[in-house]
Order: sequence, then C-alpha cells, then structure tokens
Amino acid sequence: MNLIILGAPGSGKGTSATVLREKYNLAHISTGDLFRYNLKENTPLGIEAKAYMDKGALVPDDVTIRMVEDRLNQPDCEKGYILDGFPRNIAQAEALDKILASKGAKIDAVVYVICDDEVIMDRVTTRRVCEKCGASFNVKYMPTKVEGVCDVCGGKVYQRSDDNAETVAKRLDTYRENTKPLIDFYNARGIIVEGNNNVDSDTCIASIEAGLKALSL
Repeated sequence: MNLIILGAPGSGKGTSATVLREKYNLAHISTGDLFRYNLKENTPLGIEAKAYMDKGALVPDDVTIRMVEDRLNQPDCEKGYILDGFPRNIAQAEALDKILASKGAKIDAVVYVICDDEVIMDRVTTRRVCEKCGASFNVKYMPTKVEGVCDVCGGKVYQRSDDNAETVAKRLDTYRENTKPLIDFYNARGIIVEGNNNVDSDTCIASIEAGLKALSL
C-alpha cells in the first residue's frame, strides 16, 4: 500500500502517520527526516541542498524530488510506504507520478487529516516540546508529570517560538494555499480518504481505516 498523508500543521497528521505506519507495516518517509539525514551524512544531495540553504534560498523542487526518489529505492519501501510532507505542490505530484510509473507503481490513496483552525490553534499554542529528545506534550491535554520536565528523558520542556497564534495563522494560510490544488488533483482520481481529527486521534484513525477499506486497500 502506497499512501500520501496531508494535513495542516497541528492537525495531528504526524500522529496519524505513525499509527498507519505501524498498523500497515509501512515505511514512513518524512521530507523533514530526509533533509536532516542528507545534511547530516553530507551526501551529494545534502551538499547540494545546503548550498541553497546557506544562501537563504529555497531548495528547488528538483533536489527534493531526487531525495524522495532515492528513498523510494530503499528495500523497506518495497512493501509500501507513507509519504509525509511530499508532494507539496502539483509539480512535485506530477514528478512523483513519473517516478512511480517507471517502477510500475502508483499512489493507492491520499489520506487527508481534517481539523478546524480553532482546534489547531488551541492545540498548537498549548504544545510543549522536549529540547533534548523532541517528545511532544500539551499543557491542557497531555501535561508532563512534573511541570517543565520531560516524561521520556527528563530533559527541559519548552514552548517553541513559532507556536504562537500569529505564526500558526500564517502557517495555516500558507498550507491552504499550497494544499487545495493537491486535494483537487487527487480528488479527480477518487483516492482521497478523509480523517476528521477535531475530536480525537482514535476517531480520526477509524474513519481513515474505513476509507481505505472502501478503496479495497
């Protein structure tokens, strides 16, 4: 099963991706992780990306596409994968089609995690993250056992500087602008599966699983 997962920042997309990865034994391909790996390992693609980043320029689609293509060639992708953070635009989606067509493969479904802006705003502005291990908590919904101390590693828990109302609103506007064309693109193929995460992740996952079954996946 080859999936793409879409969802606004703070929608719970990451949690949904993790659950789907484990349930269906999929490779989880996050573009954020891909960039970090290539930069850390100083790969040819990482060096190329860093040259743009050092100049304060956006990394071109072509570099990102080649990173994803390289990752899709890894053995763990043979049984299926979930793409998280890619594609971000129509050009990337079309490039992905060509890559998969060359392998005789395709995207089976696009999971769209839906969450209202006000719910996202509440969740994100109350989110806290461990500076040491990256574990995520929430002062309202999932507080640490000891205030300011990570339950996982004992590191310091803090609020990210971009987890504020103004920044979140801008991120949501940018997301909508970039994502609507993608939703239309894949909707035309009839492979969009929606999961509503306004209530909780269990409800969201249940609706996603029902949608996948409806597509005979």
